[in-house]
Amino acid sequence: IIGVQQQHSRRQRPGLSANLAPPLTTHITMKSLFALIALAASLSSAYAATPAASAASAPAAETLPSGVKIVHTLVGTGPQPTAASTVRVHYRGTLTNGTEFDSSYKRNAPASFPLNRVVPCWTEGLQKIKVGGKAVLTCPPATAYGERGAGNAVPPNATLTFEVELLAIEK
Repeated sequence: IIGVQQQHSRRQRPGLSANLAPPLTTHITMKSLFALIALAASLSSAYAATPAASAASAPAAETLPSGVKIVHTLVGTGPQPTAASTVRVHYRGTLTNGTEFDSSYKRNAPASFPLNRVVPCWTEGLQKIKVGGKAVLTCPPATAYGERGAGNAVPPNATLTFEVELLAIEK
């Protein structure tokens, strides 16, 4: 590469005066080029391994004292409901084996609920979500339907997962 650049810089180009200086060239050896590539790769992988980089790409998660786990998949920008609020949501409820037992998405109609009249997991979890946000709630049995279950859809002592989208606070 260096030899070609040197030969190229000595040659006069058509239309240029002979007294013009040849263009400045940077001579990079293959060894130094590979060293730069290796350095860039190591810096990139070192950054990716930092907690800040991992936290930036991971959804925000929190576990409440009751054991309810909330993973925020989209942080909303609106207000947060209180336990006395009535909310409009889209949701999908599944058992730990992935069986879907309820879904407003399948009905193609959001649902409205007063938060003080639903399972404790919803009362606690939805208060942590802002309007416009989406989250996954993991509900231990004591915060879901507990020992009684819910008909044929939810067996007794089932841990439930809800994908929830908070659309609005109605009152």
